Amino acid sequence: MQMNKLFIGSTLLASMLQGPLAFAEVTNINQYKGTASVSQGATKALTDNLFDCESGYSRIARVGEVTSSDGLVWQMPASNQYTTAPKAFDLYEQCTGVTPSSLKSVYSDNVPVVTIDEEGEEVTGYIFADNYFELYINGKLIAVDSVPFTPFNSSIVKFKVSKPYTIAVKVIDWEENLGLGSESNRGSKYHPGDGGFIASFSDGTVTSGDWLAQTFYTSPIFDFSCLSEKEGARLSENCSTEGSKQGDQAYALHWKTPDDWMAESFDASGWPKATLYTERVIGVNNKNAYMNFKEKFSGAGASFIWSTNVVLDNEVLLRYTVK
Repeated sequence: MQMNKLFIGSTLLASMLQGPLAFAEVTNINQYKGTASVSQGATKALTDNLFDCESGYSRIARVGEVTSSDGLVWQMPASNQYTTAPKAFDLYEQCTGVTPSSLKSVYSDNVPVVTIDEEGEEVTGYIFADNYFELYINGKLIAVDSVPFTPFNSSIVKFKVSKPYTIAVKVIDWEENLGLGSESNRGSKYHPGDGGFIASFSDGTVTSGDWLAQTFYTSPIFDFSCLSEKEGARLSENCSTEGSKQGDQAYALHWKTPDDWMAESFDASGWPKATLYTERVIGVNNKNAYMNFKEKFSGAGASFIWSTNVVLDNEVLLRYTVK
């Protein structure tokens, strides 16, 4: 998704942006001193396209692999279960012709209920993700987004669970240029996209600053001096988010995803809190998949969340314990 201005805290990143030719030079990979594995340049796609939309335009959603300088292989844009996991029920999805104008036109009785606890409460969730999500409850996969990239859609999920329970979500900002964290936009072949995730649940749970959000893939990066790590946070807010005509030389940072990151018992105490973003920053005012059901998102008290950089951080893991 494209955006005009991005606020992180009180900082207006737009004032830090440089022109499209600002990245004529890139720093040397040996200058990076952080904890991530580093790759440079694009990766070859392993798939042609995961998703076709006969009734509208959709960006090509491909998957590839890139090898970092330490010899590790990484799936791009991130490891995912799109082709094998159950898809979430469509709240709004123009490619399947599900385009209700309001909640009054939504028939949700057909939403499958995933049982975690037989004696638990049935919970309904409303989800909008830019671009893709995978939802786990107490470590069990409930559903994945039905659209990996675009057009923008929204989903309904149902599960039966007893409190307390743990919500874990993988969110991916899909990329057109695999391994480079960018897409064709604003007249630039290599323009960073942005993410965003918002959800509310019928038991009163909403996305908020109390959720945890950790970054596992950041790109495009051209200057390692803009990066830092502090108190578990992998920070890139000082890096430019402007498009580049030389984006094929961009670096990417990769962190290994813990095998049990979605488990109820996983210790995420070292993860930073999620950063909040406004609807204007995420740019949903022209997205029917969100605006037609706003009362179930911001109207229910939910906020858009992501890591500290909604533009450059392309794979983020979220966790929250409902008490």
